[in-house]
Amino acid sequence: MRFGIVLFTSDRGITPAVAARAAEERGFDSFFVPEHTHIPVKREAAHPGTGTAALPDDRYLRTLDPWVALGTAAAVTSRIELSTAVALPTESDCITLAKTIATLDHLSSGRVTLGAGFGWNTDELADHGVPGNKRRTVLREYVEAMRALWTEEEASYTGDFVSFGPSWAYPKPVQPHIPLLIGAGGTDKTFQWIARSADGWITTPTESDVSASTGLLRKHWNEAGREGAPRVVALAFKPNPDQLSAWAEAGVTDVLYGLPDKPEPEVLAYLDRLSDKLVPLGLSKP
Repeated sequence: MRFGIVLFTSDRGITPAVAARAAEERGFDSFFVPEHTHIPVKREAAHPGTGTAALPDDRYLRTLDPWVALGTAAAVTSRIELSTAVALPTESDCITLAKTIATLDHLSSGRVTLGAGFGWNTDELADHGVPGNKRRTVLREYVEAMRALWTEEEASYTGDFVSFGPSWAYPKPVQPHIPLLIGAGGTDKTFQWIARSADGWITTPTESDVSASTGLLRKHWNEAGREGAPRVVALAFKPNPDQLSAWAEAGVTDVLYGLPDKPEPEVLAYLDRLSDKLVPLGLSKP
């Protein structure tokens, strides 16, 4: 089992570069950051955690651009995986985003994973011209179009929401296949989408029974004729040996721990305590 860190970035507190370097130095395998371009003041969409338009954390208003954040992290690390939990690709131009992700993978020597969401905040999506009831379709087209740009000498794509003629696009990613993880509730609809178009699943903070959900994911994965097993990234609050053992048996491959929204010295101290607790559970310090 791999252990990672997710930093809910903001314009205060520890920077992504400092946090990623500290995580790598303590043996963590991955570093994840989120994305929100903006939060409309007036919203109808309910947050999945609160069940209302209320936000559980004001960092939703203050998130840094994920790709710039990961770029700064890439510059001061050499091993740790650089990912998003989650990015919202449909809120960007897909040709430009494909270039950004390919450039980061090129400059980081192949360390990028795209963790994407469909977008719970449909008001935010609407400001980007994405219909809430089509957000899964739009994301699928974005992913297919970006993969064409990443892998084909003369890429083109035709869909309902993305369309461009034969084009050259460089750099190509170092990885022959940029992994795609989907962060969303563990439902049939989510897992059918993953089995068709993605490489794994990121659980939500409110997911109550990960073990049951992984069985459903594997069912759809196998029915889609996919080889191997999907990657499953579970969000945890603190190290729990019994939970980790049960998750490993259920097929969880990665566990992410969030960093507190506190000043840098306190965050680094927290990372020290967390890594010390995880070493007996499998974390390998460099």
